[in-house]
Amino acid sequence: MSDAQAPEVPSTAPAGGGADIRPRVERLLTDILGLMGFPVRLDFKDASDGSLSVALHFQGELPPGVESGRRSQVVDSLQFLLNKMLHRPGNERRFVLVGAGVHPEPRGERLKREQAAAQAATQQAVVQAPQPAPQPPPQAPAPAPAPRQGKPARGQQAAVPQQARAPAPVARQAESDERSLAVAEDAALREAARKLAEKSGALGRFYALVTVKQDDRARVLKAVEGVPGVKVSCEGEGRNRRVVFTPEKPAPLPKQSMLPEDDDEDDLEG
Repeated sequence: MSDAQAPEVPSTAPAGGGADIRPRVERLLTDILGLMGFPVRLDFKDASDGSLSVALHFQGELPPGVESGRRSQVVDSLQFLLNKMLHRPGNERRFVLVGAGVHPEPRGERLKREQAAAQAATQQAVVQAPQPAPQPPPQAPAPAPAPRQGKPARGQQAAVPQQARAPAPVARQAESDERSLAVAEDAALREAARKLAEKSGALGRFYALVTVKQDDRARVLKAVEGVPGVKVSCEGEGRNRRVVFTPEKPAPLPKQSMLPEDDDEDDLEG
């Protein structure tokens, strides 16, 4: 008696095609950027590496720190957040690329292009480098006799050679202090900054405001003065300078809020 062949059960796992996640991507990006005050029109495209490419065409002013056709920390953070919200452990994944004004280049193709350009530049430098002609080893010149200095007169110090004098230290330009700037008050920014400071002190959470202009950083520092349980300061230099909210009594994150252990951070780079 032969065993009966079991019937095949259709798979219920979501497919990786763009038609499955495209409505969710459109809804999430539209809601996030709409709440930020930057309405956007989305253009979808299937990338060559199997990912889903999304071009953000902003209808009006661009968000701070965003330039059309170029990568930025704001777009990279939005792409990271979007993929975290789309992917869950145990489900099939399809990575989403986000670009401002244009479709971003897939990560694999960008790495290949950069490696090819670096290899071509290295080969060209080797070909163009002239071969040095052999030269006889240089002979060390005889040391010149040190000039004899007379005994200094009483009450005078001996002259110090110019080579022995230590160079004067160069004064390092100090980072500008936002607390010393005189800026006009922004009521909406003041209310939002104080709520964030109160939340940081009450929950014991660390927060940071990035890609904020110098005048707005000064407004935030002035707005949070007097909020108990939290210390607010500016850290970093240049475009990486940020406003940091540090609670006096930090609290650990609950396990439900921690990221899954099987997430691969390298896959989320655009």
